[in-house]
Amino acid sequence: MRKTLIALMLAAALPTVAMAMPEGPGPMGGHEGHMMGGPGHGEHGPRGKGGPFSQLDLSKEQREQIRKLMGEQWHARKDLTQKYLDKLPAADQKAMQDEIAAGKQKTQADIRAVLKPDQQKKYDEIVKKQAERRAEWKEFQAWKAQQAQKAQ
Repeated sequence: MRKTLIALMLAAALPTVAMAMPEGPGPMGGHEGHMMGGPGHGEHGPRGKGGPFSQLDLSKEQREQIRKLMGEQWHARKDLTQKYLDKLPAADQKAMQDEIAAGKQKTQADIRAVLKPDQQKKYDEIVKKQAERRAEWKEFQAWKAQQAQKAQ
């Protein structure tokens, strides 16, 4: 029970970690974790106007190093969380995934409700493109795993 509770608490923290993802290109060159963001968008990360690094007058090299360190931390947390989630029974994993998906859908609907009609249209396009990219990434990961299995 204690392990399940810890795993669920870590899983609940994932959205917070995702929101803390540093600005800039991710491992595939995109801006994962930033729904509407482009370079320098928002007030988070080493480049932001309101983040913890905003008053440090960082050089471009320092920003890149910090972005890299924050990205590594994010990936380490994600891997650690996944390690404990994998230990959950399948039913608990499915329930958690369903709950996360429902929360995501609700948040997207709430965001969409705040937008004007022309913004909603663009938002819908962005969400659709992100879903396509995620599907392509999953397909690539499956292919990569298949290639590794063939190599053995």
